Amino acid sequence: METKSGGIIEEAIRRLSGHGDAECDSLGHHEHLLPSIEKLKEIVELLRSIIFPGYFGGPVLRQQSRHHFLGVRIEKLYGLLSEQILSVQHFDTEKSGSVNAAEHASENASQFIGLLPDIRRKLCTDVKAIYDGDPAAKNYGEIIFCYPSIRAMINYRAAHALLSLGVPLIPRIIAEMAHSETGIDIHPGAHIGDHFCIDHGTGVVIGETCIIGNHVRLYQGVTLGAKKFALDDDGNPVKNLPRHPIIEDNVVIYSNANILGRITIGKNSVIGGNVWQTVSVPPNSRVLQQKAVESSFTDGLGI
Repeated sequence: METKSGGIIEEAIRRLSGHGDAECDSLGHHEHLLPSIEKLKEIVELLRSIIFPGYFGGPVLRQQSRHHFLGVRIEKLYGLLSEQILSVQHFDTEKSGSVNAAEHASENASQFIGLLPDIRRKLCTDVKAIYDGDPAAKNYGEIIFCYPSIRAMINYRAAHALLSLGVPLIPRIIAEMAHSETGIDIHPGAHIGDHFCIDHGTGVVIGETCIIGNHVRLYQGVTLGAKKFALDDDGNPVKNLPRHPIIEDNVVIYSNANILGRITIGKNSVIGGNVWQTVSVPPNSRVLQQKAVESSFTDGLGI
């Protein structure tokens, strides 16, 4: 005789096996490869060891062995990345039916590897920006080993490069890996210049359509976000509209400031902590909180 609990479980399995209940369960109708989170994590670790050999991925014992060290890892990266790009091509409707999907995936992987020297150059400017701006940083090695912002920026700069090549889904997964690891949330669609520094980092949010210039410094808790977004006739958000700030060169934004909407913070400006900024400011501006107001009260009066 079937037990009551057994019947409940069987009914749950039956409903979960169908595709009608969950609007988001689009993959249930198709047979597709899916990206492997574990392999993407391996790709990120390979990237870190290729960009900063010796700091990640084991020691490089001699300068002469660096070529071999990098060659082995880049070959492995090429194979893993080709496989993972192939697995996500059905997320791009223009490429999902391509008879040359495997060839296209391999081409994307090789193009990405060709961008690695420039990614490394930009990351080295980020390391230098932290060193120049943080008296607590003793040397470049300490920054590469210890600072969460560098880990986040490795993921971001790699994810941004993949997105620029038209690779779907993977850039967002790689960016969210850094978000989970560091508490720094950078959308791969954002454009970030050289010598970018995030000090401390926890809680920083940088939106998809942000444009950030060179020599910009952010402190913990800064949000570069959207104030509002347009809706279509059906009430759905309109995609791909510029809705996040433009931060020009040499700007400093202190902790917990919120810079919202498609506004411009002019070059050489300083935005103070806890500021709520929704209008553009010209170059060389100083935007600060109102001074604290002191008052006294007793027995709960004035709260």
